[in-house]
Amino acid sequence: MVFDFFQPVSADVIQYIQSLSSQTLGQKTVFHTETDFPKLESAKIAIIGVLEDRGAGKNNEAVDLSFIRKEFYALFPGNWNAQIVDLGDVVAGNDIEDTYYVLKNAVAHLVKNKIIPVVIGGSQDLTYAMYRAYDQLEQMANVVSIDSKFDFAKENSVASDSFLTKMIVEEPNNLFNYSNIGYQTYYNSQEEIDLIEKLYFDAYRLGEVCNNPAITEPVLRDADLVSIDLLSVKSSDSGNFSKFTPNGFNGKEICALARYAGISDKVTSFGVFNTSFAPSEKVLIAQILWYFIEGFHFRSNEYPFGTKEEYIKYIVTLEDELIFYKSNKTERWWIEISFLSSLNNKLNKTTLLPCTHDDYLEACKGLVPERWWKAQRKDII
Repeated sequence: MVFDFFQPVSADVIQYIQSLSSQTLGQKTVFHTETDFPKLESAKIAIIGVLEDRGAGKNNEAVDLSFIRKEFYALFPGNWNAQIVDLGDVVAGNDIEDTYYVLKNAVAHLVKNKIIPVVIGGSQDLTYAMYRAYDQLEQMANVVSIDSKFDFAKENSVASDSFLTKMIVEEPNNLFNYSNIGYQTYYNSQEEIDLIEKLYFDAYRLGEVCNNPAITEPVLRDADLVSIDLLSVKSSDSGNFSKFTPNGFNGKEICALARYAGISDKVTSFGVFNTSFAPSEKVLIAQILWYFIEGFHFRSNEYPFGTKEEYIKYIVTLEDELIFYKSNKTERWWIEISFLSSLNNKLNKTTLLPCTHDDYLEACKGLVPERWWKAQRKDII
């Protein structure tokens, strides 16, 4: 069993949690201890630590998630009813590929059983292992990375800066769409920016997201896996001054994005990476996790597509006929996509792409929504 490779939550953390108020999150969570492993039958969310940062060129010496756990479990939950379990930590293997293997199989097992893995890790290349878990689920995956960089391979680059290349190139190729939220142009070469466009991926600059965070909601609503690089948060808010980041998301914005990810009915795995373990950063990570779980409890169960009586259908006739749906329940919008090849039958021939009311209004003016056009192009290339 893959969970045999998991290390129990430290006795120090368990003892600390026992000293907290009975109303705190820690008192309502089931932990992997030296004597017991949580029963997964009734679990909905599973916390996993990964003690691995060799992908960032480090040596694992600083990876200690106990302080993050103490901050997180000292918080008070909202009106939550989903069972949360903490499965402990994946210990770094002899080789980084060993760590990938354990994480990949753990994530696959949990997702198959409709449990959302929430991974706290060292380097962001662990996103690649989480993505590979979808190989076992026989589906195409949409990956969203909240990051200041695209993480394409560069000369002499470490794994955490190049994992996207592996996701695109290596077989089996189950990546349908990659979206970046918050990239900063000066951290990415023009060649990389052009490649994102050539592959029909989505990318949103930091400035446009900060001006209107709501533009990311449809992107996160369509994601299977969401990965947050904490270096996308500016140092004045994260407390990470070992790798100074003058510009980035503030604490409120990164928590809002985490909540959007949690609300998405489609998101089945979530990860937070590249922590510096600065004292103030652990508080931010705890609140990011809190907002993701808060969002999960407000899911509306609109995906997969429900009965048509719950939606209003709008037809816009351009060169192609565009079919929009608006939910009566949440007033969220979708646009219909038809795939000719069905991408090796891993996608439904007709599916729905999340969009915004503005996309519908633009279509009424004769403009084709960009995300719809990119999705259609993926079926052609």
